Order: sequence, then structure tokens, then C-alpha cells
Amino acid sequence: MPIKAMDLFDAYQKSALPKEEGFLVSSFFSTHTAYSRYEVVSYANVKSIYPNEAGLTFQTDGKKLYILVEPSNYHQKGMEPYVRPSNEQIPLRFSELELHTTKNQSKVFYGKNCVHTYGSFTIMRPTGMNFSFVFYKLPDVYESLQLFFEKTFNKEAGIPLADSKKIAAAVTEKVKAEMYWDHAEST
Repeated sequence: MPIKAMDLFDAYQKSALPKEEGFLVSSFFSTHTAYSRYEVVSYANVKSIYPNEAGLTFQTDGKKLYILVEPSNYHQKGMEPYVRPSNEQIPLRFSELELHTTKNQSKVFYGKNCVHTYGSFTIMRPTGMNFSFVFYKLPDVYESLQLFFEKTFNKEAGIPLADSKKIAAAVTEKVKAEMYWDHAEST
């Protein structure tokens, strides 16, 4: 049975990162609350991958989708996500985000559109309980991503399971619709 996902930095050490196409998912959790940020990156046709002080740099174009989980007691709800403190921000405004309010009044935001990066991008080395995974482009990659989001939204971000399932399905549909690579566009 092929490996569906692997810790990104372990995969790099083992020379197991796909160069043709893959999905990277990084999470950033607050140490004191359920406030969470996720960054999903799809990439294709990597020219090179190299480590630096901050993490791993991929020499290729990327498509990013940002996800933000805001607990009901978050103290800066009215502040646009792009101007929040650096450890809590994503580079988008509320008007650029889809919103799901959950049963426990947490809010989950994700980009209406993915953000394109050209030339290269860097995935930061995770610290604390944060993590970065690579998902391999297998026939069931979207099911794997959906299950991953469902579990992490519920277990790590405190989203009720029914809401986690619904939001994970919506996020995965966005990834499927906007983050695939037409190899004619990436060559």
C-alpha cells in the first residue's frame, strides 16, 4: 500500500518528496487557545528543493489556500486577518474569505480563491505542536486531505465533529476545484 502522506521534513531527509506534483499542509496552533491557521500549497514540476534557516524552499510555482479557525472567545474578532499579530495572521481580508460559524460559535474561514506564488515558496519548519505534511498525488488524495482536515479541525482546533465534516468537505472541494495543476500551464 503506497504512503499517502508523510511529515514534510522527514520526507525531505529520506529523498521522498514528489517533484512532479504534491500537496503540502502546514498547521500553526496557538499555545493558549484553539486559534489555528492552516496553509495548503499545491505544487508541480519542482526545479529544486533546498533547506534554509527558516525551513524548506521549493523552486517552483505554488497555489496556496489559507484556513483560519477562530474560537468563540477570540479577543480580536473584528481585526482583519491580514493585520493581526504575525503569529495569528493570514494575508487576506474578511471579504476574501468564506465563513462557517460552527455549533460552538467558533468561526472557520478559508480563502474564496487560492493565492498564486511565482518562482519559489518556503515552508516554515514547524515548532511546538505545529506540523507540515506532504500529501502524495495518488488517486485518493482528496479523500486523504478531507479526512485529515476533519480530524485536525475536530481534535486540534476544537470544532464539533459534524461541523468538522462539513467544513473539511467544503475545503477539500475548494482544493480540488482550484489547486490542481494542468501540466500545460506549469511547463
